[in-house]
Amino acid sequence: MPEAGPSRAEDLIGKSVSQVMVTDPKSLPADATVGEVLDVFDDDHVHMVLLVEGAILRGTVERDDVPADLRSDRGRRRMHRPALSLASLRGRTVLPTMPALAAWELLRARGSRRSAVVDERGSLLGLLCLKRRLTGFCSDADVAARAAERVGHGPRS
Repeated sequence: MPEAGPSRAEDLIGKSVSQVMVTDPKSLPADATVGEVLDVFDDDHVHMVLLVEGAILRGTVERDDVPADLRSDRGRRRMHRPALSLASLRGRTVLPTMPALAAWELLRARGSRRSAVVDERGSLLGLLCLKRRLTGFCSDADVAARAAERVGHGPRS
């Protein structure tokens, strides 16, 4: 991944994950199907689907977790397969108390741009979203602006 400007990393000093996470991430119920997950992935801004049961995060699905054969026309017949069968939590969660700079470095080291934020019990609290240019984290305002653009209520970039 390309290096991000040091001034952005410096902006994270003294902040925790809870201060830079998206606080109301989209999620699907834990019994969602692969077809439902693929529908969510139709939005190219979505990199990780969060599967929850009540408040508890049960799994995450990234695009590469869905085998190509399930994305093909032939595989579409098996879209009712439970998405949890493709999901993982390993290496995909962080605690809200983690320093934001450490989380930024961790995501870059993993080659990932998303991590679910959970508490010690596994309750989903938010989503850490590294921006495309790796210069910082997406905010609730960024997510709202993209949503407004999709429905035609905001400026297009």
